[in-house]
Amino acid sequence: MNLQGKRVLITGGSSGIGYAIAEAMLAKGARLVITGRRADVLQQAKEKLRPSGFIEAVAADVGTEEGRKATLAFALEKLGGLDVLINNAGGVRAGRLEDTSEAEIRAMIEVDLVAPIFLTRSALPALRASGDALVVNVTSGIALVAAPFYASYAGVKAGLAKFGESLRREMKGEGVHVLTVYPGATDTPMMNSNRAGPELGFVRESASAVAEAVLDGIQNDAFEVIRGGETRSKMIALNREDPAALDKRFLDLKPALAEAVRHHSAL
Repeated sequence: MNLQGKRVLITGGSSGIGYAIAEAMLAKGARLVITGRRADVLQQAKEKLRPSGFIEAVAADVGTEEGRKATLAFALEKLGGLDVLINNAGGVRAGRLEDTSEAEIRAMIEVDLVAPIFLTRSALPALRASGDALVVNVTSGIALVAAPFYASYAGVKAGLAKFGESLRREMKGEGVHVLTVYPGATDTPMMNSNRAGPELGFVRESASAVAEAVLDGIQNDAFEVIRGGETRSKMIALNREDPAALDKRFLDLKPALAEAVRHHSAL
């Protein structure tokens, strides 16, 4: 896809990966609407990005029906249609499952899975009318290789990945492509409360590096973008061929990992 002039909606676009994707897309000539829950942070992001091209912002919570309606209505009004929807907004709460509250689990389900499904569903008429449209679902590397203490998060992100795979096949031949992105540990505000480092497998890369890979995937009509390099590729292969070996590796890391991620929360 050539992004010049494309009309793009990015959820969670005020910081982290969403902001980096917005910045990269503006450089390619796209016209953007970004959304987020925090009006002050969103406004700051808009002002920083404005010199790079056309951008508008709407403060809304896509985890709610009202927020999704407001977001899509605003985007269609400001852009005059929609060519690209990037489902990037997300939340995480790590820790042992029995120590994770029902409210925290439901928040992850609503923001990380329900919101992208319903927002995409509502946006499909506009995307189909484009004739050359794209849905990008930002999931997580944990959807491919699930780590302990991320059971709920892994579940919803894997659900989003399979939603995208199914939708890609459903939309085949109808002018709507679907790309699934699997970031690894990324240096974003969402990771601020995670104390796990490279010794535990959390090697962080910049949000701009992820955004660059996403744009490369978009421009080459890729099906997926997987970050983490050769290390992640080997883990994916081992998880498929000898999952018990990976279980053993995680068993050895469990005490240190439990302590490092028990306060990891961004909801």
